[in-house]
Amino acid sequence: MPELSRFYGIDNKIFYNDHNPPHFHAEYGSSQMVVDVNTLAVIGGRLPPRATGLVMEWAAQHQQDLRDAWHQARNMEPLDRIDPLP
Repeated sequence: MPELSRFYGIDNKIFYNDHNPPHFHAEYGSSQMVVDVNTLAVIGGRLPPRATGLVMEWAAQHQQDLRDAWHQARNMEPLDRIDPLP
């Protein structure tokens, strides 16, 4: 699963050729969360509240980049890195 971005110990990834709806995986320590790219709704798992807030802030800033990465992954193309939170 290619890494899109890493910040504050949070690893954000997309699987190649994954199932719909378009989504990404956020991992922090032993916790995982799955976020819908189009709605930014949490569709699986959970992270600690602070980490969740950081992921949601990052995802809102890079929603189109996440959509582009989803299409790249579905087409088995190399994924572009997405800038982390500062």
